[in-house]
Amino acid sequence: MEASICSPAHCKLTMKEEDYLESILNVSEIKGYAKARDVSDDLGVSPSSASEMFVKLSKKGLIVHRKYEGVTLTETGKGVAVQVRFRHDVLVEFLKHIGVSEDIADKDACFMEHELHSETIQKIKEFVEMKK
Repeated sequence: MEASICSPAHCKLTMKEEDYLESILNVSEIKGYAKARDVSDDLGVSPSSASEMFVKLSKKGLIVHRKYEGVTLTETGKGVAVQVRFRHDVLVEFLKHIGVSEDIADKDACFMEHELHSETIQKIKEFVEMKK
């Protein structure tokens, strides 16, 4: 079965799918690849849930999944993951700036990063930079 190519313009990803891509990016920057155990530990899910998501993301053309060897991001998958992490980092900085503890800011940013419009994220980034 041929994998379909998922691009941001043609494919709406779920919050969970974006979280997995971000986790895969973070782990693979350290190890060069990510295994189900790495991602499950990072996201607090079971390794079997991570493996199931790997199959879904692979079918969408966002990761290259080699059973028992781990996964790497495709260029499209990496682009999505980098954008999600950027949004997350901007939101964490903003929330910390207004006095939210780092732990809560990180958790809240995980939800907000998926819902806010890119224009809103850009304005928050400009606000945080202006206040530094």
